[in-house]
Amino acid sequence: MDVDIWAWVGETQQQLSEAGNVGLAMALGDLPAQAYEGRYPQLDVMAPAIAGQAETLQLPWLEFYARYWHLMGRIGDRAQGAVAIDDARQLVAFAQREDVRDCPATPAAAEAMAIALANADGPGYAAERLETLAPVIEGVGPDNPAFSGLVTQYVAALIDAGKPGEAVSYAESAVERLRAAGREASFELGAESARALLAAGRAEDALTALQAASGFKPDDPVAKEHRDGVRRALILATLGRTAESVDALPDLDVVGDHPRVWVEWTQAVSKLAPSGVIANTWQLGRVVRQWIDYFGMMGGYRARVELALSGGDLAIGRKGVWQARLLADLAESGTAELRESDGLAERIAALRAAADATEPPAAPVELEERVGRFDAEDGFNADPEKWVEWLAPLSGTDIEATRRHTTTLGFLGYPAAGADIYWKMLVDTGEIASAHGDDVAYLTTLLIEARQDERLEQMAAMLPHADQQFALARLHSARERWAEAVDAAEHAIAAGAGVEARRLLAGAAQQIDQNARAAQVLAEALDELTEEDTWRMIVMATSAEDWDIVRKGAAKIGMPLKSTEGPIEEEMGLIRLVLPAPDGGQRQVLSIRTGPATARLALPQPRGMDYNAGDLVVFDPQLLEPVPEDPEEQQNFVPPFAAVRMLRPGGYTSYFFDGAAPSEEDWAEFTEVMAERGWPMWVYSDENYTVTHPSTGEPLPGVFGWVAVPPNVTPAEVDALLDDATERWVHPLAWLDLAREIGVEVERHERIVKEYGL
Repeated sequence: MDVDIWAWVGETQQQLSEAGNVGLAMALGDLPAQAYEGRYPQLDVMAPAIAGQAETLQLPWLEFYARYWHLMGRIGDRAQGAVAIDDARQLVAFAQREDVRDCPATPAAAEAMAIALANADGPGYAAERLETLAPVIEGVGPDNPAFSGLVTQYVAALIDAGKPGEAVSYAESAVERLRAAGREASFELGAESARALLAAGRAEDALTALQAASGFKPDDPVAKEHRDGVRRALILATLGRTAESVDALPDLDVVGDHPRVWVEWTQAVSKLAPSGVIANTWQLGRVVRQWIDYFGMMGGYRARVELALSGGDLAIGRKGVWQARLLADLAESGTAELRESDGLAERIAALRAAADATEPPAAPVELEERVGRFDAEDGFNADPEKWVEWLAPLSGTDIEATRRHTTTLGFLGYPAAGADIYWKMLVDTGEIASAHGDDVAYLTTLLIEARQDERLEQMAAMLPHADQQFALARLHSARERWAEAVDAAEHAIAAGAGVEARRLLAGAAQQIDQNARAAQVLAEALDELTEEDTWRMIVMATSAEDWDIVRKGAAKIGMPLKSTEGPIEEEMGLIRLVLPAPDGGQRQVLSIRTGPATARLALPQPRGMDYNAGDLVVFDPQLLEPVPEDPEEQQNFVPPFAAVRMLRPGGYTSYFFDGAAPSEEDWAEFTEVMAERGWPMWVYSDENYTVTHPSTGEPLPGVFGWVAVPPNVTPAEVDALLDDATERWVHPLAWLDLAREIGVEVERHERIVKEYGL
């Protein structure tokens, strides 16, 4: 979607502001950037909020806008597949509503639908994608901003349909149509044309096309560089131009946050690895395995199979025979989720044949010495993939070898394989009931990671009551069933479970706002708590205002407090509190620390925020930034902490002021007046802010900010004080919102705003 078509967004922002929805108005224009820049936590909060507000305000175009960008944030760089298809279909249906269909952006719904289907199973949904896109493309011309994105997806669908030659011709025709309309193709269309040429066996032409596309304007400017690099590396690797391919290939730490390019990146690496120019390590294998799991959760079924096959080839290159076989099994099971699996059976068979023909690396010691050698290995340099192979002959019979083998399998991303071995050894034999606590814990972890919940419940039923309930509590906590986790952990503690059960109970109770219980359960085992546990207890007790437990925790960590009973209200210096902003981002607010885990906000905040000066906030005492090593920097360092919750609002109200900056003397007097009354005031403008002289039109230094007043101060009192404090200034200050609120001198403030260009 070309955001230029949203000329009405500014007007809509004004409507939201006037309706009191300042936070939503602030966030509205930022949605595309949130989607492109990967600010997904913000997008996932703000887009649904804006869509809901748009529905309430009966602004269907705005609702489409918000829903579209939220979906694009999911199916674009995050490459969500089957999990997003229903939402894409609903967006298409919404775009066809009578009050929406005239919106110039509605063709983009078909593009989003095609992307979601392609993410799930490109070849399997190729026909449906073509059928979805064709009539929409027919209805828009090349002068329409949606045209380039639609034809890009049509080219992609033709490639996946096994028609690369037709895709090349279609792309060339689309580029010509755009040129005739005075528009240039997007980078994405050029890059997809290059993919079509590569699929058609014309790698040299693909490289030429991609080089030409690099000069085109991208629809997604943030992703252009790494997407171009990955595709360029794949084409060059196909051409055998190894050194150039390596130079073009983005590093793993670059592509790691961009699921959309994982398959092509892994394919390029798989082509380069045999030459030895790319480090084909167990760490790479572990990353690819994590990517496979990601696509399993996101419904990226085709990507999951392709990564398993490429990962299997890489494993063969490392002589990781066991891993290649498991990846072949994973690829085979994954084909059941595909609508089209032509050619995959042959590729899977080839991977298995390669595994059969590969000799695993020789073990460094004989069987009876392997556990000892494993324990003696350097944890930084040891190769866990090789140790899985070497410990396998002992695993399932020797308990010490089994522990190391199965947990290493889990570490590398194969918990189900590890769980199967443990299961046969302990559960099938009935020995789980008397098994060592470590073995129960290891098997529980493997079953949770493998998402084998029914098996875990079956195992738990065979355990003594305390162990049974603790295992179930771990399962409930992992699945975020907090109430069930609390209940199971309570039973485990009552049956004699130790401090781990208390930690789990406290964490789960905190999630459902049972902070009093969470703090109490840790306080009951105060002597066993680590410093980290103690701080957690302090935060929970502070949230519950259980000051006795807070003091016990402070004493344990050696933090002196002046008071001995009641709420803790002391001045412990300045800190920075990191709080959520209305746009889904974060905001740092200077605050005065009043206790081990409390602080009072010191700065006034704009209207529309959920907090303001005077509010008492609970924070997590874990530093968000390290203390500087330089002594001079330490003197100016104000430690930042994450806010946890509002403990008590101060009831302060903020009022905005704006205008030309007064003299230093006048400003000093103004700030002194505010300070005498205890009204927090803060200037948000910087030295670059200027206003316009009403007579000469010359720029003047400007100043704007907010002043906050406590609940016992009326708006009329604020107006009167501001009037008295600024009446002798050369240039007047405006506080239009306050004037409108009380109906006093509104016209004068409106005139100041207009004359000074505020």
